[in-house]
Amino acid sequence: ANDNIDSMVLVMRSNDIKKYISFLTHIVQYELRSNKMSQIEKLTTEKGKSMLLYEGFIYTVERTTTTKLILRCHNRDCKARCHTNVYMDAFVSQPTAHCHAPQPDRVPAIKLKEEIKTRAATTEEQSSIILHSALRNYPLNAAGQLPKNEALMLMIRRQRTAEAVDANGRLPDKLRKTYRDEDFILHEDNKLIIFTTQSNLSILKQNKHWFADGTFKVCPDDYYQLFTLHAMMTNAIIPLVYGLLIGKSSEDYNLFFEKVLEQDNFEPESIMTDFETGTIKSVREMLPNVLHKGCLFHFSQAVWRQVQSKGLTTKYNEDEYFRLNVKKLIALAFVPLDKVTTGFDLICDQFDDDADDLLEYFEKTWIGTGRTKPQFDHKLWNVYDRVIAAVPRSNNSVEGWHNAFATRVAINHPNIVKLAEKIRREQSKFEVDMQKILQGHDIKTKKACYRKLDERLTRLVNAFDASQMDQFLKNVAANITL
Repeated sequence: ANDNIDSMVLVMRSNDIKKYISFLTHIVQYELRSNKMSQIEKLTTEKGKSMLLYEGFIYTVERTTTTKLILRCHNRDCKARCHTNVYMDAFVSQPTAHCHAPQPDRVPAIKLKEEIKTRAATTEEQSSIILHSALRNYPLNAAGQLPKNEALMLMIRRQRTAEAVDANGRLPDKLRKTYRDEDFILHEDNKLIIFTTQSNLSILKQNKHWFADGTFKVCPDDYYQLFTLHAMMTNAIIPLVYGLLIGKSSEDYNLFFEKVLEQDNFEPESIMTDFETGTIKSVREMLPNVLHKGCLFHFSQAVWRQVQSKGLTTKYNEDEYFRLNVKKLIALAFVPLDKVTTGFDLICDQFDDDADDLLEYFEKTWIGTGRTKPQFDHKLWNVYDRVIAAVPRSNNSVEGWHNAFATRVAINHPNIVKLAEKIRREQSKFEVDMQKILQGHDIKTKKACYRKLDERLTRLVNAFDASQMDQFLKNVAANITL
């Protein structure tokens, strides 16, 4: 009889415990809903697999079908299941009941591991700095869920050695796709790697004004430069093609343009570059029907360097008349093409004899003589038509992007895997910008001072009168800063 009574008491206690757990579960779920934590949240396991967090319960993928994911509770002793769509952002069938209470205290540790692995893969920070930064705001009530610091440091180091090129120098699969899962490698061999997408190439085809420039510090040791091709979308200049070149010869640029141009029937109206010989020759060969323009800023800087090299810096600083005449040389870029030589002849008469070397350089390089062509054709450096068309006169926006990108890369000459990841992140950001532009948003606001400068130069160019050449050059020169 006593044995029967003891059995009944144990059953009652077992039932009470189950009811108590059920009661606690409902209380925790209510609190989670009250705190707006009942939304689906995606997490990542230490091995990089997807997990799902919902109402304090953690689920891992058990199996997949073509239309849904089947997930099970992270607790192996629990039989709770749920089904989501393939994107894991909506339930196909709601979670079944769990045999235990929610475990929200486990989540911060999972998120911290995910954070330190991401930072290890995308930054050059020291391992200890990554860990200390991640622990800075870590909730103390979840401290017991963390492994030892040594294990976390090892996780960081393993992440940094996990991704590398294969024996053939091929980039890891992850880096061959954008974050939105679009193919990102157009060409890859030991002479050239091109990063772009079909969406980028479509944007490149639709927009007719292109801009190209290279940078060197962010290049891996096996390459010479990162050469990028940008296009103007409304008032923003967007990077669309990223190329790692082994040199700066016309053959290097030809290979880059060949691989890009063979993708579609591109018909740009213009392309702007610097005045590098290899680039100029390549554009002439690969884009023979496209108007090629050199950057106005590079033109003005080339003239200024000659002022310095000819020992005329002091004269420029102290002689207002000489300073005005130097700026008039730059102002020739705003004169109609057929009036450039006339304007130069007018300016020559206004210089003192001590500027003869400077004028000889300018004539040989930019103007030409009766029988000798200039080093750079007038069409290359003249911006009269671009002012009329309200198209950028310089590559400053592209150079600005290169400088900002170098800052984000943070180190000189990173390895190819690190650089590829940085380019991949850059692509992800500009995908958002491009979508906003396509939806009619204005993503870039020009500073008021530059906007007013554009307006002044446009008014001057539109009012050009050949009979007032000297006054026109003076007026434009007043708007030039060297």
